[in-house]
Amino acid sequence: MEIKGKDFLRLFDYNNESLNNLLDLAKRLKQETKTGQTHHILQNKTLVMIFAKPSLRTRVSFEVGTQQLGGNAVVLKQDEINLGTRETIADTARVLSRYADGVMIRTFDHNDVVEFAKYSDIPVINALTDLCHPCQVLSDLLTIKEKFGKLEKLKLAYIGDGNNMANSLIAGCSIMGMDISIACPDGYEPDETFIWTGKDVSINSGSKIEITTDPFEAVNGANIVYTDVWASMGQEKEAEKRKKIFAKYQINEKLIKKAADNAIVLHCLPAHRGEEITEDIFEKNAKIIFEQAENRLHAQKAIMASIM
Repeated sequence: MEIKGKDFLRLFDYNNESLNNLLDLAKRLKQETKTGQTHHILQNKTLVMIFAKPSLRTRVSFEVGTQQLGGNAVVLKQDEINLGTRETIADTARVLSRYADGVMIRTFDHNDVVEFAKYSDIPVINALTDLCHPCQVLSDLLTIKEKFGKLEKLKLAYIGDGNNMANSLIAGCSIMGMDISIACPDGYEPDETFIWTGKDVSINSGSKIEITTDPFEAVNGANIVYTDVWASMGQEKEAEKRKKIFAKYQINEKLIKKAADNAIVLHCLPAHRGEEITEDIFEKNAKIIFEQAENRLHAQKAIMASIM
């Protein structure tokens, strides 16, 4: 799959070979950067970063990553441009296409990113929407591959809200041949389109997709146990209600005992210790969780280097 100039909106837009190529490039860029090698892949190129949602990891990893590749980054906050309010999304896309070489968008409505990409003449990167978070999952796949040396035939258990992370993990696992078991309360399941698309993809990849309400069933034999906050950005008013609904979906010592002996715990951060994960389990896995956070930098550098 030729991906130069291609948007990075959903993992389902990519195949196994192209994602493996991105992972291999991310690994190489990470190793070379740590040994002091400089890169000029984005020399004289500019990435515009649009933030409707604030973020520590997204802002810093993309800005630093662009600089490490020799490019320039311009940050636009929602109150500066009011995407889709002061002027149409289509017009904003067409203007920025004349100024920059790529656009990264972190926002709420996935349709805004799709519309932007439709009218943009430069590649668009989805840095998070309420529907999916492909950059995070590419980073997760890099972390898992570094730990286990492979992705195929591993089992990932995701415990918690069937949110954008759950959707993108279904995509990533089904494409790469990993089994995924998701445990969430009734009414909080992942997006049905992602589930059915994942099942279609898994016919060829050999992965298994399971949705259950039982966290112990999901974690049984898992190599990777994954969680996220119970109330995402924009759901703050539901936080107290969700604490009660998700109480039995906490990653704790009792639950981890059901996982494989070599299991690791991942968290896309920020973490609410004492809610979706206990303090002790988080700290026992802190080294790999923060390696996972660092890998946002390297995976996103691979994306930018490949499509811009």
